[in-house]
Amino acid sequence: MIRPAARHGAAATAAFIRANTTLGRPPLLPEIRIYLARDAIELWERTEHQTGRPELPPPFWAFPWAGGQALARYLLDHPGQVRGRTVLDFAAGSGLVAIAAARAGAAVVRAAETDPLAIAAIQLNARVNRVQVDAALGDLLDGPAPAVDVVLAGDVFYERGFAGRLLPWLARVRAAGVEVLVGDPGRAYLPHDLGTEVAGYEVPVPRALEDADVKRSTVWRLR
Repeated sequence: MIRPAARHGAAATAAFIRANTTLGRPPLLPEIRIYLARDAIELWERTEHQTGRPELPPPFWAFPWAGGQALARYLLDHPGQVRGRTVLDFAAGSGLVAIAAARAGAAVVRAAETDPLAIAAIQLNARVNRVQVDAALGDLLDGPAPAVDVVLAGDVFYERGFAGRLLPWLARVRAAGVEVLVGDPGRAYLPHDLGTEVAGYEVPVPRALEDADVKRSTVWRLR
């Protein structure tokens, strides 16, 4: 189940994001601006200190991950994939893919996240780019397929346990007739038989996060 992000403390959360990030353009997406952090560990420590919650996840929402950049680029280059359709950006992070879908002409764009800070970042980033994204907080993986035409997932195969829950859900989504597009730079838990490759990009990435300057990233359409 997903639920709208709570309004309580929203202004303080937005102020925290603005104070600890800067507006920047992801290397593969000069058309889009989002709030980006320079240092993941420093931002994570500040987040824990600000909220008093050491169990918070890493600030995935503050970086333009390679798989998400590739998927967003693909949507902007091939707007017919989402134009006029209802789409869901799953595990949306910064909302980069959702914003690209909106700019490509999607009729309705939703974004799902389990991190309240990510929800706030998505809302801020959508506002900066003058698009409408309906961001909601919640874990979808134990539920049914969402009532959308397309599910978008950028860089989601980074952890074994998460991938183990994700794959059965994606199977249910496809069984319901929903199209699924995944962007991935060859993460460890990406299945070899995921689907059909529809595009590939050389994505500039922060060396501090990826131990590389460029990651070859692929967009897949699930079978």
